[in-house]
Amino acid sequence: MADRILPARLRALLGAAAITALLAGCVSDGGAKPATASTPAKAGPGAGKGFAHDPYPSTYKPYPGVPTLVTHVTIFDGEGGRIDDGAVLFADGKIVALGQSVAAPAGATVIDGTGKTLTPGIIDIHSHLGDYPSPGVQANSDGNEATGPVTADVWAEHSVWPQDPGFSRALVNGGVTTLQILPGSANLMGGRSVVIKNVYARTEQGMKFPGAPYGLKMACGENPKRVYGSKGREPSTRMGNIAVDRQTWARAAEYKRKWDKYEKDGGEIPGRDIAMDTLAGVLSGEILVQNHCYRADEMAIVMDMAKEFGYHVAAFHHAVEAYKIADLLKQNGTCAAVWADWWGFKMESYDAIGENLALLQKNGACAMIHSDDANGIQRLNQEVAKALASGRHAGIDISDAVAWEWLTYSPAKALGIADKTGSLKPGKMADVVLWNGNPFSVYTRPEKVWIDGALLYDANDPKRRPVSDFELGQPGAGDTK
Repeated sequence: MADRILPARLRALLGAAAITALLAGCVSDGGAKPATASTPAKAGPGAGKGFAHDPYPSTYKPYPGVPTLVTHVTIFDGEGGRIDDGAVLFADGKIVALGQSVAAPAGATVIDGTGKTLTPGIIDIHSHLGDYPSPGVQANSDGNEATGPVTADVWAEHSVWPQDPGFSRALVNGGVTTLQILPGSANLMGGRSVVIKNVYARTEQGMKFPGAPYGLKMACGENPKRVYGSKGREPSTRMGNIAVDRQTWARAAEYKRKWDKYEKDGGEIPGRDIAMDTLAGVLSGEILVQNHCYRADEMAIVMDMAKEFGYHVAAFHHAVEAYKIADLLKQNGTCAAVWADWWGFKMESYDAIGENLALLQKNGACAMIHSDDANGIQRLNQEVAKALASGRHAGIDISDAVAWEWLTYSPAKALGIADKTGSLKPGKMADVVLWNGNPFSVYTRPEKVWIDGALLYDANDPKRRPVSDFELGQPGAGDTK
């Protein structure tokens, strides 16, 4: 065999032993692939592991609380349930039990709730506290990066001032325990939102709701076309709004494909684009779209655009014409965050009705109240009372307990945190408000507010009132403001 494969001179140079070894390698696999070809290619880092997706993580730590039992109280559980003369127990930051009767564990604080109402803490899905804080001066105006129609690279949390006095007003006057801080609506894609617990901290990260998804603030309609049309650039029309959106989503889809390929197969690392990181996060379902939009026809177009590019709109905000497309919202699993009666301040807000919330509820759509205002956030319970009265006047009978969903459970769903808060279910965060009467009365105020089971406000204890560090030493009553 050696005679047929190797020339005589080469046989002489190699010697018998070398020839035998060489031929063994050839004959064993028929002269097939080189050894290096069987080495597997280096795989990528894995899905979602190409870069840090949460480089500014929550450092929130709940304040300490004590086991607490509230008895003989009217309970709205946040998911449409009501218990009269009931009891709720919470301990270690979580709801433990609720019902007609709950036994008090040893050492628990027991509060008589006779004549009062206990609810989950209110969640405001649309706030600009912190990025448009008080005092409302230009130096603190940090909510709109109005330098281009697409600013998906900015994050609202990098503007949030954790000492905004508005946070304490929202908690003390409004019973608000969780809120989403959004960029403004000048831009088509205004940047990332952040969900926070309504507690003061030295940093925004110390307020940041653990595990809450980020949001992408988008806007359609008058604002973007007015802001950029006045600068002589696209968009200056509603068709320009959609054109810029679609082109941006097309670029985001290509960006995502490159990173998906790298994370799966390895190879050269694609270039980073901070704006595209956010949009790719939307396309992967990691980041939730929160879309400012008023008119029904525009909301319908946006939902079709979402289908074109494979993302989902979590909620339309303001949505004064949502009642016209309640069926489409339900079909698409998209919520509507609305006002009770704020309308007419521009053309796209003109065709509003007081029955908007009630009609959405009647037709099975996800609906909720929102503020978009540092004063309105202090009385969202009263805003729901107005919406409830409008619905009942039109013959839409919705119970008080079901209407409370508009303040807690529905916004929790739209924010992706309904498994953690928004209702008084065992195991959920003990974000709780005790109202000193019927919470739909203008005469009723929060008496006590707990966040993660810690009593942060007590109307009967002047020392237990959260105050911004900014306010300390300012003219007034200091920590009893």
